[in-house]
Amino acid sequence: MEIKGKKAVVFGGASGMGRASAELLAARGADVVVLDRPGSAGAEVAAALGGRFQPVDVTDFEATETALAAAVESLGGLHVSITTAGGGSVQRTLGRSGPHDLDTFRRILDLNAVSTFNISRLAASHMSRNEPEDPELTGERGVIITTSSIAAFEGQVGQVAYAAAKAAIAGMALTMARDLGSLGIRVLAIAPSLFETGATEKIPADARAALVKDAAFPRRLGRPEEYAKLALAIVDNPMLNGQCLRLDAGQRFGPK
Repeated sequence: MEIKGKKAVVFGGASGMGRASAELLAARGADVVVLDRPGSAGAEVAAALGGRFQPVDVTDFEATETALAAAVESLGGLHVSITTAGGGSVQRTLGRSGPHDLDTFRRILDLNAVSTFNISRLAASHMSRNEPEDPELTGERGVIITTSSIAAFEGQVGQVAYAAAKAAIAGMALTMARDLGSLGIRVLAIAPSLFETGATEKIPADARAALVKDAAFPRRLGRPEEYAKLALAIVDNPMLNGQCLRLDAGQRFGPK
């Protein structure tokens, strides 16, 4: 899909990989709405890239529907949806204080898997109203990009909730792509390794080196712009569909 002139929303666009994606989309000529939590830097980020900000808590599913509808109305349509919002917790299935807290498990699934599905189903509904791009070539109407993690495949000790949520996101890609293929809507997930985000910026340099010692190359944390480059490559290439792409420098998480 040609990026210039397209309408895009980025959930989690106030920081990290979402922010880099919003900035690169805007630089390539897309019209962008940044969606993120109230009180985030979303308004400043959106203003800097010439876009708009829509506050939202993705775990409030009805409010997310309203926020996305407002974003699409302001854009005048929707072609690209990128979701990077999410988070995790550290708790073993059975720890010293007893079994894993069930409310925490549900909260992590809501924050990652359920919110991602909610955004994707709503985005698909908006995209289905588009006129197809280049009907004789691809007939594309939209692209949905979600964010999994390599923890989906190699979850570490204490990551059971996070790994389950990210595995759910990875597992949605092919089925959702099949569901939406007749409408000309593609669906892909990106599974990053450890990236430079707000959660990792306070980690000392020596600890960072230890975290990526088993990567093949490069042995460092990923950079947000590297996620953004893959996201835009996905939008650009119509043959990419229905899969979860690892973005991990050849890293495989160990048990701890």
